[in-house]
Amino acid sequence: MADSMLRDLSCEDDYDPDSMPVDRARELIRRYLTPLKATERVGVRAALGRVLAHDVVSPADIPAHDNSAMDGWAIRFADLAPLRETRLTRIGEVFAGRPFTGVVGPAQAVRIFTGGVMPRGADTVVMQERAKDDGATVVIAQGAVTKQGQNRRAAGEDIRAGATVFPRGQALRPAEVGVLASLGIAEVDVFRKLRVAFFSTGDELMPLGTVLGEGQIYDSNRYTVHAMLTRLGCEPLDMGVIRDDPAALESAFTLAAANADAVITTGGVSVGEADHVKALLARLGEVVFWKIAMKPGRPLAYGRVGGAHFFGLPGNPVSAMVTFYQFVRDALLVLQGLREVPAIPTFKATLTSPIRKAPGRTEFQRARFSRDADGSYTVRTTGEQGSGILTSMAYANAFIVLGTDVGDVPAGAVVDVQPLDGLT
Repeated sequence: MADSMLRDLSCEDDYDPDSMPVDRARELIRRYLTPLKATERVGVRAALGRVLAHDVVSPADIPAHDNSAMDGWAIRFADLAPLRETRLTRIGEVFAGRPFTGVVGPAQAVRIFTGGVMPRGADTVVMQERAKDDGATVVIAQGAVTKQGQNRRAAGEDIRAGATVFPRGQALRPAEVGVLASLGIAEVDVFRKLRVAFFSTGDELMPLGTVLGEGQIYDSNRYTVHAMLTRLGCEPLDMGVIRDDPAALESAFTLAAANADAVITTGGVSVGEADHVKALLARLGEVVFWKIAMKPGRPLAYGRVGGAHFFGLPGNPVSAMVTFYQFVRDALLVLQGLREVPAIPTFKATLTSPIRKAPGRTEFQRARFSRDADGSYTVRTTGEQGSGILTSMAYANAFIVLGTDVGDVPAGAVVDVQPLDGLT
C-alpha cells in the first residue's frame, strides 16, 4: 500500500512533496484512508460518540398508537357545530399509559392528556383552553378546531416499522441515543475505537515532575495530543518521549505500527541534523509529503509505517495543535468509519487590528471572536503568534484563516474564521 502511494503520485504534474498546499495535502491524505472494519457490541448508554457499524432498522412504529398532542378532549370532528358552541357528553378520560376501553359515539367526549392513546371513534383533540367542563357535559367553543385530525399524532408519524432510522457510519450523539432507546434497542454494533499511538521526539523533552536542567523543557505535546485524541473518541496509546537515537526511534515506530491504526509523532520531521524520523520512514514505510505551505506547521509528514497511517507533526506546540486540527482530525474521523465527516465550520468576521502577512503560505492565526450588539462578528488575534507560544492557543476561541495569496490585512477587512469549538 505504502509503495503504491508515491508511484501513483509521481505521475501527477502538480505533486511536490517539498511544498504542498493545504487543500492539496488534505486531498492526498483522504485518498489513502480506509475506514475500520472491526466492530463491537455496546450498551446504548455506552454508545455516545461511537459510530454505527450497521444500519438501524425500526422494529415498530413510533409512536406505536395514535395519541394526543396536548391536554384536552378527544371528540368526533363531525359533531362540532360550525357557527356556535357545541355540547357533548363526557364519558371518560385517558391518561398516558392508561387507555380508554370504550368507543366515542355521537355527541360524546373523552378527557385526554398529552400522549394518551386516542380512543376508538374519536378523530380530533380540542385543547382544554377551548372547552368548559361541568363534570357531565363538555362545552366546546365555536371554532375551537378547524379540521379533522387536529392535535392528533398519528401512529408511525416519527418512525415507520421497517424504516432505516440511522445508516451505517452514523455518529451517535445524545439525540441518536435517545431515539435508539425509544425503539427499545438496548445494544448496538459500533466500530471499535480507533487506536492511535503517539510519542514525542527530542532529547530536550522531560516528563512532568522532574527538575529541568539547562536547555530542557517539559513535554506538553503529548498532553495536547492525548486530549485532542480523547475528544475525538479515539483510544490513545501514549508511548512517551523517544530520544533522538535511530535505534530507539526504529523500535518505537515498529511497536507503534504493530499495535495501532495510526501513529502520531511530534518533532523530528524538519531538516535538522538530529531529525531521524524522515530517514527511518523511508526504510520502514513511505512518506507522501513532509512540508506544507502553511504557517504555523510547515514541517508536516504523512504516509504509512507498517500497516498504520503516519502523521509526523511539528515539534513546536502551536504547530502541533494547528496541524492536528487541520489535517489529522478529519483523517481520524474517516478511519473511525464516520459516513459524513462534518466540514470545519467557517464564518466571516471583521478584523479589529491589522495583520502582517507575506503571500505564499496559508496562515492560521490564533484569535478571539465576539458578537457585537448589532449581531455582527468581530475578531482579533491573541497577540504574539510564535509557534512556541502555546498560550496563543489557550486564549483563542478561533483561527483566522488567511489564504495563500493574501498579503497584509488591514483593520476593518472581512476575514474567514474557524471557531475552535467546531473542531472537536
